[in-house]
Amino acid sequence: MRNVQLRWIYLLVLSIIWGSSFILIKKSLIGLTPIQVGALRILITAIVLLSVGFKELFTIQKKHWYYIFLTAVLGTFFPAFLFAYAINGIDSSIASILNSLTPLNTLLIGALLFGFRFIPRQLTGILIGLIGTAILIFKGAELNPHQNYWYAFFVIASSIGYAFNVNILKKYLSDLSALSVTTGNFVILIIPASMVLWYSGFFQTFELTEATRPSLIYITLLAVFGTAFAKTLFNRLVQMSSPVFSTSVTYLIPIVAVSWGLLDGEHLKVIQLIGGALILLGVYMTNRK
Repeated sequence: MRNVQLRWIYLLVLSIIWGSSFILIKKSLIGLTPIQVGALRILITAIVLLSVGFKELFTIQKKHWYYIFLTAVLGTFFPAFLFAYAINGIDSSIASILNSLTPLNTLLIGALLFGFRFIPRQLTGILIGLIGTAILIFKGAELNPHQNYWYAFFVIASSIGYAFNVNILKKYLSDLSALSVTTGNFVILIIPASMVLWYSGFFQTFELTEATRPSLIYITLLAVFGTAFAKTLFNRLVQMSSPVFSTSVTYLIPIVAVSWGLLDGEHLKVIQLIGGALILLGVYMTNRK
């Protein structure tokens, strides 16, 4: 199968998996704290990846480890916790739409820091996307006063981390297999995630009951499919395409995530949909040839 066809298949599969991740985080938070969700997500993913990708670690050279560390911290560690806190404060559907800022941030950071091409029309797309973000946040706070829309900035911070991640991956780690990079990321994060989970009080206070058992099931599904499998697939997509194309998966993620949110009783107003549409329009303009 040609790379052009394969990368679109990867994009579709990732949109379904990551679009479902927001509702899985939301359900995990019923029995776990945000910090426990983030730490467990990392640790379960690390166990899965080591079971299938341990040998891949030996293909990583000394020169790679610095960049693998950067991608681990910026593209995995902080976003795992930031998204859990964000969805604890705002609707999962809103978080998924704000995540669509990732391609815009990827373009900006790639052009400013990594030497990737940047054309004026793409700047217009970025500005439109920022207008959509402002509408989504400020109108969302007005329409949902019971939610804390300061948490929306956690999603924006995560999107910046993802932007650094894909640019570093494309420029410095393209000679490694996707599984090598992903396994290396999570090997680095095992100790800090374990320390976070310990100090969260999980081992001292958590009890497995009928109420908390579903949370562990949801976080396991999130770790195995939404992180281990999806991260490996995404890293491969970045290697076979461009950073901006790869992050354009965020076109489709909100469709899946908003559908799950509506099924779970979340509500979106017309003005919020307009804000989301402006973000996606901005993303489209930055990607259009």
